[in-house]
Amino acid sequence: MIMSLIRWPIGRLILLLNFVFSPSSPKRAQGEQEKVDAQTQNLSLYQLPSCPFCVKVRRTMKREGLNIELRNINQKNNFREELINEGGKRTVPCLRIDKADGEVQWLYESSDVVAHLQQLVKVA
Repeated sequence: MIMSLIRWPIGRLILLLNFVFSPSSPKRAQGEQEKVDAQTQNLSLYQLPSCPFCVKVRRTMKREGLNIELRNINQKNNFREELINEGGKRTVPCLRIDKADGEVQWLYESSDVVAHLQQLVKVA
């Protein structure tokens, strides 16, 4: 009970600060952005809106101009169940990487996700 009383205002503060100090997206030519979008079309981010680690990843996505599907695990139970059953744990943020061979990789830890996303931008 006390934790939810603490989490709620802190979560709202995180969302407010993220809104006020939102990073700007890079300006790319349409062809360049299409190339980046092709690199990220097989990615999904399982997240919670007010989780500070998820905010860190989403800010990187915005800063790098990445269009990645966001899956709020509290909004739809099937996202939460998918994360637990396929990914192995309920920890967010988690980046789902659908590989060309049909294999799925689940990348946990915000710093690892950020590093992966930044590497994608360098390649594109």
